[in-house]
Amino acid sequence: MKSMTIEQAEKLITPGGKWVMLDIRSQEEFLRSSYPEALSIPQRQFEDDPEGSISRLDREKSYLVMCHTGDHSRDIVSLLQDHGIDAANLDGGWRAYLCLSLQRFMEEDQDEKRSEKTAAIERSIIKRFRKTVWSPFTKAVKDYQLIQEGDRIACCISGGKDSFLMAKLLQELQKHGPVQFELVFLCMNPGYNEDNWQIIKDNAKILGIDLTVFNTEIFDTVAEIDKNPCYLCARMRRGYLYSHAKELGCNKIALGHHYDDVIETILMGMLYAGKVETMMPRLKSQHFEGMELIRPLYLIREKDIKAWRDANELNFIQCACRFTENCLSCGGARGSKRDDVKRLIADLARQDPVIEANLFRSVENVSLNAVIGYKDREGVRHSFLEEF
Repeated sequence: MKSMTIEQAEKLITPGGKWVMLDIRSQEEFLRSSYPEALSIPQRQFEDDPEGSISRLDREKSYLVMCHTGDHSRDIVSLLQDHGIDAANLDGGWRAYLCLSLQRFMEEDQDEKRSEKTAAIERSIIKRFRKTVWSPFTKAVKDYQLIQEGDRIACCISGGKDSFLMAKLLQELQKHGPVQFELVFLCMNPGYNEDNWQIIKDNAKILGIDLTVFNTEIFDTVAEIDKNPCYLCARMRRGYLYSHAKELGCNKIALGHHYDDVIETILMGMLYAGKVETMMPRLKSQHFEGMELIRPLYLIREKDIKAWRDANELNFIQCACRFTENCLSCGGARGSKRDDVKRLIADLARQDPVIEANLFRSVENVSLNAVIGYKDREGVRHSFLEEF
């Protein structure tokens, strides 16, 4: 199969030229950011209506097909070639283009532009996104007592939009808030591919975040696990983060879970585990004495995080795990239980917007005299019959 790198593509793709970039990522991703003058036909349209999708193409042109990682685009290249259309695959996909774009922005002669961009991002948090981002952040910090005087917090950076926004919010709070605390921006590399890792480091520089990095081999460890590899990976990553944070003198780690993560977790517990529980805003570690976990984005909606990202023209990695890059969040065909629940909540919210808030409030309004049973803090089961 014919393929080319992004550097080769830049030499071939010119306005009005023979070669055209064909972006098969979702329409949402395309509208947010794409290769200049690219043509958008999402992969799903090729799958649902191949003849109709192909009819939109000019057979006098040649097409360089771009997906998120360069994997799904191969199937579309084969489809086009089977229909007599000249096509090639973009090695590394959109991620390779993003990586190259960031590297160019990080060149030495761009120092002033980077400083201006960092300052604009910080202003946007306090001004443009004060109501939707800054206020719910400070409300969560206050209502759940997430930060105390003298805390040393390890802000855990995964490389996505959520953890990077959390880092900027904590950074701004440290500068302007009433409580004195210390921050360490802790970033673990569990085995990311080179492009993802470079994107994380470049975004950190653009955002003015000084990363403290450590490496693990978690991805290699879970590579051969067939049952629940994601669960094992998450547990291992959490343990490493606690361990390194404690070594750095921190008493808390901060994770970037947001409001939508919370309500999805509530519903997932009911549907798939038969239990009622939530993702807590703050909890004590069971295995690392003196350590706590906090979630400063607890009251921030995901759509508002995306709005902040897009307004500042930022592009973060979406799914850094090399074993799940074909998931829906990266434009793939594979979904997860969380993907299913996310769609279910969205469908219900379109019928009645109050459903999302009610899901969140459901674990704040538990009536113990109206449940058949529950577990106490020690894990002991109790039945309504005990006091019947």
